Amino acid sequence: MDQKLPDTDPQETREWLDALEGVLEREGPDRAHFLIERLIAQARGRGAYLPFSANTEYVNTIPVEQQARFPGDFALEQRIRHYVRWNAMAMVVRANKHTNVGGHIASFASAATLYDVGYNHFWRAWTEDKGGDLVFIQGHSSPGIYARAYLLGLLTEEQLDNFRQEVDGNGLSSYPHPWLMPEFWQFPTVSMGLGPHMAIYQARFMRYLHDRGLANTEGRKVWTFCGDGEMDEPESMGAIDLAGREKLDNLIFIVNCNLQRLDGPVRGNGKIIQELESTFRGAGWNVIKVIWGRHWDPLLARDKDGALRRRMMEVVDGEYQVYKSRDGAFVREHFFNTPQLKDLVSELSNEDVWRLNRGGHDPFKVYAAYDAAVKHVGQPTVILAKTIKGYGMGEAGEAMNIAHQQKKIPVEAVRRFRDRFDLPVPDDQLEKLPFLRFEEGSKELEYMKARRRELGGDRPKRRRRAPITLKVPELSAFDRLLQSSQDRELSTTMALVQIMQLLSRDKQLGPRVVPIVPDEGRTFGMEGMYRQMGIWSHVGQLYTPEDAQQLAYYREDRQGQVIQEGITEAGAMCEWMAAASAYSIHATPTVPFYLFYSMFGFQRTGDFAWAAGDMRCRGFLVGGTSGRTTLNGEGLQHEDGHSHVQSSVIPNCHSYDPTFSYEVAVIVQDGLRRMLAENEDAYWYITVLNENYVHPAMPEGAVPNIVKGMYLFKAGARSAPSAPRVQLLGSGAIFREVIAAADLLKSQWGVDSDLWACPSFTELAREGKAIARENMLHPGAPAKRCHVELCLAEAPGPVVAATDYVRTFPEQIRPWVRQRYVTLGTDGFGRSDTREKLRRFFEVDRHHVTVAALKALADDGVLPVTKVAEAIQKYGIDPNKPAPWTV
Repeated sequence: MDQKLPDTDPQETREWLDALEGVLEREGPDRAHFLIERLIAQARGRGAYLPFSANTEYVNTIPVEQQARFPGDFALEQRIRHYVRWNAMAMVVRANKHTNVGGHIASFASAATLYDVGYNHFWRAWTEDKGGDLVFIQGHSSPGIYARAYLLGLLTEEQLDNFRQEVDGNGLSSYPHPWLMPEFWQFPTVSMGLGPHMAIYQARFMRYLHDRGLANTEGRKVWTFCGDGEMDEPESMGAIDLAGREKLDNLIFIVNCNLQRLDGPVRGNGKIIQELESTFRGAGWNVIKVIWGRHWDPLLARDKDGALRRRMMEVVDGEYQVYKSRDGAFVREHFFNTPQLKDLVSELSNEDVWRLNRGGHDPFKVYAAYDAAVKHVGQPTVILAKTIKGYGMGEAGEAMNIAHQQKKIPVEAVRRFRDRFDLPVPDDQLEKLPFLRFEEGSKELEYMKARRRELGGDRPKRRRRAPITLKVPELSAFDRLLQSSQDRELSTTMALVQIMQLLSRDKQLGPRVVPIVPDEGRTFGMEGMYRQMGIWSHVGQLYTPEDAQQLAYYREDRQGQVIQEGITEAGAMCEWMAAASAYSIHATPTVPFYLFYSMFGFQRTGDFAWAAGDMRCRGFLVGGTSGRTTLNGEGLQHEDGHSHVQSSVIPNCHSYDPTFSYEVAVIVQDGLRRMLAENEDAYWYITVLNENYVHPAMPEGAVPNIVKGMYLFKAGARSAPSAPRVQLLGSGAIFREVIAAADLLKSQWGVDSDLWACPSFTELAREGKAIARENMLHPGAPAKRCHVELCLAEAPGPVVAATDYVRTFPEQIRPWVRQRYVTLGTDGFGRSDTREKLRRFFEVDRHHVTVAALKALADDGVLPVTKVAEAIQKYGIDPNKPAPWTV
């Protein structure tokens, strides 16, 4: 109620309130809600200014009388939960007695009930006849998940003792990492904010699979655990409007509102639950607040005039944190701070006051919230559960700012932890912190197993591979791209789109091709797919598009194949990750191609790209209009000269920078074979161009070397045995400048050149490092040579490499080039101009390649240095121009 408006007629107010009370008693809250909405609509229709408020009182959303009945054995579940709490704490403390590996106790301590209720009653595992749920575990809670798995016999004591100690084997990863524990974790989530964003698009992609008949996802849910501090990450809430707009009722967020982030309160001066409620409700979500535990119910029932509710609302989060770091007497004095409030708790002891629990620690309240969320239709649900960080840690960290960093607990605090949770640990064992287990056949263990049997298996988990084997088309299926384009000019982007279209016509593979684009489909020449495949929309197309009369009109369809995400690279990347992990998550392999401006791929969503490697994604990322000088008019923030450096650091990302259509075809076919037929947990990054030119036919025998990253494109003519000679290397847009430089060197300077296409300096470098390591560790064995060494072993003259990327990219292979090696690249900020001017500015055009080759020959003593000066003057190169990376 707006306190600024005076009550000018209290009697009339009382009559309205009495009437509302009568409706509530006789006809229930739904009818009352309807009438209130009608009244508001009527008032607004008459011009009254009634602004919307997305907040409700600071009490539980679900009234006591509407709570679903808790179906479990409370005593058994509580004992199980106490054991899990102990083992989670013991795991971290034991690990840090003799190491400094760290770990977190407080996060899971606050969320234990939230996880326990899910495992016991809601989270379905995969079975033959029903798909399982997807559960995004909050990263810092991993010790509790391990502790529960240990009780079920899924992990050993040795593994728990090797928490965060993985190098020697049989250890446990610090956080959820499918790359490190592929049989255990479904999703990588500890890079905060990524889990919520990925979860939304997983829920959306489940709709896509269902609509297109690729998988039955009916009834399956995506459960996502987040922290209230984590919600400050832009990615955490960056797509909640999409979830609301698309009515993703298969999505449930659980925000663990322990009111603390890593260093202190989340909103010490405010109320984070209220803030999140208004944001999510405004985005179209169903919001369930679980603030108070059942011990508050009698007090709230007696709070006839709302004094307690008002006090709950006025206290800020910083104060709530203080209360739970003290004791019952302190709470009585400072929270119940008026005679009226003190009277409410006059019959309660200080211990009773201290037992007034928060909703996130009450399994009855949590179960009711989960049950309501599962049954809710038409909206995603967020559960805002209020908890205490470090619950049970006492003076070692409970509700204290130091809680997140606590790795060690004094023995006296351990003793109080044991006593608080009534655990069977003798005094003389407290220092050792023994792990606790239930005996085989015990009521607790049998209960745990029975609950999981009821839900289909020990836990929701990933699968290493899909049961479906897909036949990969032979390279010959792309034959027209392997031949010369004759007089027809095309870009490698066009070649890639043609490959996608050819694959979409394959009877087995075609329906599983998933083209994804943020909002640049026409830029990439994909508009033909809009009509051919349709753009997926869960509701179809409810309007007639303005271009309906055109051949390539904008067609949305419930069974559409193209996913057009709008202007959101992060969203499109998460959609790609959902498709790229479908082989595991849904036992349904798909082949996603995500096309984006290469500058906005790894740079903007690099954290997701790293997580995709951890998640063992399989698919194609396509960086369009790549290179620093190809996207000629767009300027500094659009021109990519470094994405291949960024992609190179992801171990299972295979990166290629092709120049010709046949290279694109070979790379895609090889990726399909390795991902689909050989089940390689890797993905491919391919950069393509928007520059149109004639493409030659593929040289004989080039296929295996294209995949390796380097092949002889053209051997130079042998003028004479003593003629100067250079080896010219290049990739992507600049390889055509390198080819032109070879002609200049021959016609104007009498220098012969061998031309080497290098579609992947990254793959070359990886193989080189692998062989160098093998040679180092086997000093007595004959030394092996890597592909770069084998290619250049008999090649005379210095080596010059030029690309449209920073020098670091071709520099990767320097250790294995035995000749003089010169690299040219596009270091510096991009800028707008024509391709020709940009290439000259960045010193990667044919003239600079020629000068670099002549200088290398002069340094080798093959040519006089005057030839270099002559070339600089001939090509109008200003030797005093500032370096491009300095301006």
